[in-house]
Amino acid sequence: MRALVAMSGGVDSSVAAALMKEQGWEVMGVTMKLWQGPAGEAPTAGCCTVSDAEDARRVAARLDIPYYVWDYTEEFMSGVVDGFVDDYLTGRTPNPCVECNRTIKFSRLLAHADALDYDVVVTGHYARVTSDGGRYRLWRGVDTGKDQSYVLSMLGQDQLAHLHFPVGDLTKDQTRRIAASLGIRTAYKPDSQDICFVGQRSYREFLASQGVVSIQGPIVHRDGRLLGIHHGITNYTIGQRRGLGVAVGEALYVTDIDSGSGVVTVGDRKDLEVDEVTVENMSWVDRPVAGALLAQYRAHGRAVPAEISLEEELTIVRFGEPQEALARGQTLALYLNEEVVGGGIIRTTA
Repeated sequence: MRALVAMSGGVDSSVAAALMKEQGWEVMGVTMKLWQGPAGEAPTAGCCTVSDAEDARRVAARLDIPYYVWDYTEEFMSGVVDGFVDDYLTGRTPNPCVECNRTIKFSRLLAHADALDYDVVVTGHYARVTSDGGRYRLWRGVDTGKDQSYVLSMLGQDQLAHLHFPVGDLTKDQTRRIAASLGIRTAYKPDSQDICFVGQRSYREFLASQGVVSIQGPIVHRDGRLLGIHHGITNYTIGQRRGLGVAVGEALYVTDIDSGSGVVTVGDRKDLEVDEVTVENMSWVDRPVAGALLAQYRAHGRAVPAEISLEEELTIVRFGEPQEALARGQTLALYLNEEVVGGGIIRTTA
């Protein structure tokens, strides 16, 4: 049996590769080159820097497995970065890591592995896959503090049949201890928190570097007052409190962004509350369901009770109690207890 391991240079994918080899798999390590600057320069932060690739290469040498770097920069630009820019230009809040999983890691990479006759693709995600009578099920990772099932909520049966997440049954501490016991150099390497193509800049600085010219317009209070003029809607996200560019002696939050008119609406914290959302591009782990579930709309947020109903190509999610600062473009994942049911993109809020 042959396993292709996506190696980011971090401890999680390093241990995933080690565990697969220990279990008797024929293992090959691959680092995906996803992003380069206009002059071909590699990212300086995030998950695919030159130093990360070197760490992955050295781990592969330590494990005595073949290792390659595969170039997906064109696919990443068209499938992830362009969408990231477009979302901010239309007043949405994107999640590029989810979109990278959807369009690159668990689409392009799986297809590439299949073409080379590899049985499974392996990553260092903290999640679990089980098989029940030929039906594959996706679960939260054992380590609730590191659980990454939210960013995998777009996976379906075809993908899950060919995926392994070996560290999903471990805590982060256990993963690091295994790495240390094997002499793996990434054992105590800090986790990357940056978006690879944004790096240590703000997303606003990245957009400016791409020549993005944002729509300017008025800042309006929900009660109708004109409070000022802003210099571009890309400077604002739903729920934002600081850096609004207005001072009226009260705490205000961005409650709406209209890309058509360029109007940024602000209001009190109470105005951020949302009772329901409409979700599009919904992917189901197995088959569509309706009824009482749990909804999670941030990567490390709390899953909250919700009722869902299916209406043609849309899913309506009604929360058990109002939720704050949900934005169009965010990923929403649905759970039945610890099991992932599916995930999609928030289209509207109400």
